[in-house]
Amino acid sequence: MKKILVINGPNLNMLGLREPAIYGSRDYNALLVFIRESATALGLEAECFQSNHEGAIIDCIQQAYGVFDGIVINPAAYTHTSVAILDALKAVAIPTVEVHLSDVDSREEFRHRSFVSLYACKVIKGHGFDGYREALEYFSEKK
Repeated sequence: MKKILVINGPNLNMLGLREPAIYGSRDYNALLVFIRESATALGLEAECFQSNHEGAIIDCIQQAYGVFDGIVINPAAYTHTSVAILDALKAVAIPTVEVHLSDVDSREEFRHRSFVSLYACKVIKGHGFDGYREALEYFSEKK
């Protein structure tokens, strides 16, 4: 069974409270349930991690080496600022799908640049929770 690490960055723990017009009204626990149920239905094992701290995300990526077959990452605000997360992903060389709940390309200009997308195999934007399922489907179909 393929093991997938799902990493969520800063402020995603505030889903349901944070800008519901953009991110929806479902909370972070609902996202975790959605991810686990989607993974199980696809025959995958998913482990979820969330942090508001860049270093903790980098540590998590580094610890994934040799353990996980794929990474799904929503780097949140670090998408646009973190070369360090990009470098960690490149260092472990684990196939990665970048996910964003909102369509970042239709938002503020500063959100249009993603460092993570320079490494990611696929980028999914603006599909809400379903974007995570799409990312997991990518790994379930990948040989």
